[in-house]
Amino acid sequence: MIRRISTKWILTVLAAVLLPFLGFAWFVDTEMANRHLETVRYYLLRMAGEVADRLDNEVHERQNDIITWSQATPLAQWTINGGRDEENVFKSMLTGGFDRFVKSAKVYDLILAINAKGELVVSNTHDVNGVPLSPEVLKGLDRDYSKAPWFQTAIAGENALVDHHATSLLPPRFKTDSPRAENYHIGFAVPVPDQLEPGKTAGVVYALMNFAEVQQKVVHKESLKIPSSAPDIYKTSYVWLWDSDCDTILANPTPGLYTRKVSEPPIDLPQLVAAAKASDWDMYPEYFFKGAWKNAAFKHCMSRADGGFGWVVGVGIENDDIYQTVHELRFVLWSATALVLSIVVVVSVLAARRTTRPILELKTQAQRVAGGDLEARVPNPSDDEIGDLGRAFNEMTSDLRDSRAKLIKAEKDAAWREMARQVAHEIKNPLTPIKLSVNLLERAHAEHSPEFDAIFARTIELVQRQVEAMRKIALDFAAFAGTRKPELQVFELAEVIAEVLDMNSAWAQDLGVLIQTHVISGRVLVDRGELRRVLINLVSNALEAMPEGGKLEVDLSRRNNEGGGGEAQLVLEIKDRGAGLSDSVRKRLFEPYFTTRTHGTGLGLAIARRLVEEMNGTIALEARPDGEGPGSIARVVLPEHRGGKPVAGTDESARDDRGSGDPTRKDRA
Repeated sequence: MIRRISTKWILTVLAAVLLPFLGFAWFVDTEMANRHLETVRYYLLRMAGEVADRLDNEVHERQNDIITWSQATPLAQWTINGGRDEENVFKSMLTGGFDRFVKSAKVYDLILAINAKGELVVSNTHDVNGVPLSPEVLKGLDRDYSKAPWFQTAIAGENALVDHHATSLLPPRFKTDSPRAENYHIGFAVPVPDQLEPGKTAGVVYALMNFAEVQQKVVHKESLKIPSSAPDIYKTSYVWLWDSDCDTILANPTPGLYTRKVSEPPIDLPQLVAAAKASDWDMYPEYFFKGAWKNAAFKHCMSRADGGFGWVVGVGIENDDIYQTVHELRFVLWSATALVLSIVVVVSVLAARRTTRPILELKTQAQRVAGGDLEARVPNPSDDEIGDLGRAFNEMTSDLRDSRAKLIKAEKDAAWREMARQVAHEIKNPLTPIKLSVNLLERAHAEHSPEFDAIFARTIELVQRQVEAMRKIALDFAAFAGTRKPELQVFELAEVIAEVLDMNSAWAQDLGVLIQTHVISGRVLVDRGELRRVLINLVSNALEAMPEGGKLEVDLSRRNNEGGGGEAQLVLEIKDRGAGLSDSVRKRLFEPYFTTRTHGTGLGLAIARRLVEEMNGTIALEARPDGEGPGSIARVVLPEHRGGKPVAGTDESARDDRGSGDPTRKDRA
């Protein structure tokens, strides 16, 4: 149906109308979408930076609160220097100050004043709602703090930060198996200078800030400070917070993900962790989570060395929200395209029917020509372009009838010229050294040279060698032409393999090539000489591919005929460890006159393919499979002969172990 001109006519008209719409839709989907995406990414990066800065400011302000208590006002210093006994009049004043500060600030659950020995002096006694702490809690606060890392840092005169943790100083606000931000804290430890001995530290003020305040500031939309005039897609963005390990979730709009590992199930997004570890401020790679593709940016908060916690702020948005406007415009475009196409189809069908009638007649006459009838003609061509085509068809059939004989003659002449050119080219090379040597011999004879005998011997040897080369060239061209009638014999394929390998064993030994054979018993009905010629060519090529030595593997196995019929096939594989061949060279190896060497006619593999195909077999040259290293595999597949008996001289009793029924292996260098 699609091959009809009427159908193509309709499709062409449709394409002419459809392509502009598709081009515009492509522009919207790519160019506008990409620009829109870049704008969104800029927004995400800016929002991540602003949230990270606000968190750093929040941590800095909370730390300054504790610095104020420990250093800016002398009350904590007086209280710590006054000791732990009840006669210290400053204890009640500092306790009341802590209680009022906890209630007004609404972010601290606990504030402690600790002396230089690590002993508790005072703490707040009420929580953020003004409710007294239980006696058990207050009693539990009276412990030794001297070994706490934050205490040791602060007593040495430096401010200490304690990252996200579940404290043992206070009971959890909520008793639940699922982690909740209300049950976690961050800590601030600040040294209290000694008034009596300047330069020394009298004690430490330590405060625990409830992490729910951080969660509140990160997760709520107010943290992004999105203007009311901003597009709706920005209002669907969300924020999260990770620990400094770039893997642990500390704040997230989904409470169930609290304290989960990003790189582990059920989240399982290790690429996000890697991105956060690789950069301080950047975009995450696009990722798929909770059934949607998302884009997100991240920014590291201030590091520990700079007075922060090194948290990672993330701001994300779903791709559906990013492309919502683009999808709406695309829907309008597709609706308009469908309407236009409906109108175009109706008009095109009517026009196509009028156009295709004379073309169908032309098709009928063309089929007659294809069947060999060069008398076919298109009757009564019209006066339009299709009529011109009919008249051109009639002229063509007349010309074809006259040109057929000329073409056949030209093809024969071209084939003979190419063959003559190749023969002349190959024979010219041996004739040149023969001519030079004969000239030298003639001059030595005329000059009565004392070296005449030596020159004569070398000339005879060279002429014989070059004549042998020309004889081989003649044999190659004769074999390529296929003038010899094959003499079919039934024999063991393993015997010919062994014969060819024995012929090349000395050469392999000189090259340092180890030959390994793994053959089974199997007979073939082919010309033994021609098969030997094929195998000699393949083995020689394999050895030439390994001038520095290596291993040559020769395997003979049996398989069922891939074409069906129940006949078995013998598969011979010759595997070398050479440098291998490129795909482009391998595709041309069986072409006549193509060679990668500086010598030879380039007919060896072409002859081998013709001979194997005449044996009803196949031949191929492939690269070794991945993982086996470089090299090539020459594969010859021949039908196995199951009937008849071996001819004289190929009795099965004369075979060595390589032709036995069981697979054997024999190595030789």
